[in-house]
Amino acid sequence: MVSGYKTSSDLKDMDLTAIHRFISNSYWAKGIPFNTMKKAINNSLCFGVFTECGRQVAFARMITDSATFAYLADVFVLKEHRGKGLSKLIMQDIIKHPDLQGIRRMVLATSDAHSLYEQFGFKALSSPESFMELHQPDIYK
Repeated sequence: MVSGYKTSSDLKDMDLTAIHRFISNSYWAKGIPFNTMKKAINNSLCFGVFTECGRQVAFARMITDSATFAYLADVFVLKEHRGKGLSKLIMQDIIKHPDLQGIRRMVLATSDAHSLYEQFGFKALSSPESFMELHQPDIYK
């Protein structure tokens, strides 16, 4: 535990407004509508980091069947709370979560946090030629 912060994976604790504010301005989901983000959160296993007074300062979600596959998405730590170990804290909660044990494959996409995820066992795709995508980057415009 990082002093002054607590974690939760209870959906009731997630601050949808704060999460949407950050993610709708992110490089990966710019302009995402609130209701789309809300639906995504409600259908995911979510993780948050909160100050002692309950303000949400970090978030991540796993899109998973809780049996064989999980995709890590929407990870962020608010700028003023970075450098305190919160990304590692949230990743520790994710990796040890009971619903994510025995998962055969976990994947994620990142443009700038490879070294963080490598600390938790993630590495480049072993068979990138077998992965495909249907990517619609302007869908929220």
